[in-house]
Amino acid sequence: MSDVTPTHNPDVLDCLANLSNDEVFTPPRVANAMLDLLPQSLFADPEATFLDPCCKSGVFLREIAKRLLVGLEPTFPDLQARLDHILRRQLFGLAITELTALTSRRTLYCSKVADGRYALSHFDAPEGNILFPETRHEWVNGRCRLCGVSQDTLKDRKETHAYAFIHGINPERLFKMKFDVIIGNPPYQLATSGTSAQAIPLYNRFVTQAISLKPRYLCMIIPARWYTGGMGLDAFRAEMLTDRRMRELHDFLNSSECFAGVEIKGGVCYFLWDSKYSGDCAIYTHSNRAVVAAGKRPLLEKGLDTFIRHEHGVNIVRKVAARGEPSFSSLVNPQKFFDLPTKFRGSETASGASDIRVFQRNGIGYINANEVPARREWITKWKIYISEAYGAGEDFPHQILGVPLLGEPPSVCTETYITIGPFDNRCQTVNAMGYITTKFFRFLVMLKKLTQHASAKVYQLVPLQDFSKPWTDEALYAKYGLSAEEITFIEAMVKPMEV
Repeated sequence: MSDVTPTHNPDVLDCLANLSNDEVFTPPRVANAMLDLLPQSLFADPEATFLDPCCKSGVFLREIAKRLLVGLEPTFPDLQARLDHILRRQLFGLAITELTALTSRRTLYCSKVADGRYALSHFDAPEGNILFPETRHEWVNGRCRLCGVSQDTLKDRKETHAYAFIHGINPERLFKMKFDVIIGNPPYQLATSGTSAQAIPLYNRFVTQAISLKPRYLCMIIPARWYTGGMGLDAFRAEMLTDRRMRELHDFLNSSECFAGVEIKGGVCYFLWDSKYSGDCAIYTHSNRAVVAAGKRPLLEKGLDTFIRHEHGVNIVRKVAARGEPSFSSLVNPQKFFDLPTKFRGSETASGASDIRVFQRNGIGYINANEVPARREWITKWKIYISEAYGAGEDFPHQILGVPLLGEPPSVCTETYITIGPFDNRCQTVNAMGYITTKFFRFLVMLKKLTQHASAKVYQLVPLQDFSKPWTDEALYAKYGLSAEEITFIEAMVKPMEV
């Protein structure tokens, strides 16, 4: 018996540092989980063709090659003949940078140049079938016509981020090939300017472009925030949610379950789009490394404009909607309600009778009522202030919202807060605050709040109540007839909150 201790031999593609939070390397286990969605007969078909339009590490092409090597053995018994056929005639890629082109070739061909002496199959050119075509942004008024990124964003960057697949390169013409499968992990976003925290999504453009090529199958992993929001995603969301060719969707509440150490607000998802399928989508919700819910249903629930990601959530929303009550969002006012910016700081103390409280970041200051820029008539109204942004990681249970604050008159707030109201008196205001703290309320908010921001639209699924009396979770569960299983699910997803 040997005394030698087995050596841990990790997959090198599990050890790569990510390029950024927006250009993330796909772990081999995730790539294989996505490949498992495809009909496995494809990997025994010598005519099946595969394209990764956003190669970074080459993991998708490598894992496809491994499956084809097994599936095509009866057709090509000779290993070298089998390799030559697979690498030259079945696997193709477009890299997102020159570096990832070299990395992907090294991964697939075992050589950064496909015409090198150590390449698994000898090509006539160093690129092989993994190309990095030179492309450029098309600037119109300082913004790219093709991807929407601003010129200012890129002025200090070495990479152009003019990704070939969404900047005019047609891979079918480039490779003279029609693709059966398009699969990959596209870049997610780029900031809209050098200083703005906002970012313009790019992944939707990869999905839309891939569908336009009419492959047999499309499989991509992308951020899940497209379900409910995102700048410039309204048309994409409408198309995806009504596309009956969406066959299967795997939804991950926590992005770290797919990408270790990477936080992508709202989680991630991967999907299978099948050009010959028409029907309901099989939906799997993943949390804590397990499938916590599964079902088959349309992606778009009747009467809604967003995807409800939890199976229990769909049933609860249906029960609430059946009562036909107005939405709580009617009380939620726009941001910058008093036109006081986040950076505004009031005086530390009141200096006169006309000075009023201003709820601001990190506390309360004072401002002269006559200096409030907008909606001074609201100064004397009862209202609630709640943080416009609240984030506490991706783990559940989650608080979902910041703690509501009593907007006792006279008072205003900066754009750090959203103003809710008005209410007739203190009693109504306090009862509404109690309603916000219920798990029932915040669960319904969670269904539409996939990022830290909480504008009026995230409250759309919450029903309005009679605030002449207080509300508790027990009373709300009973009112809407929630089952024990639905109650347990809410309790598991939402943390308690105390005012």
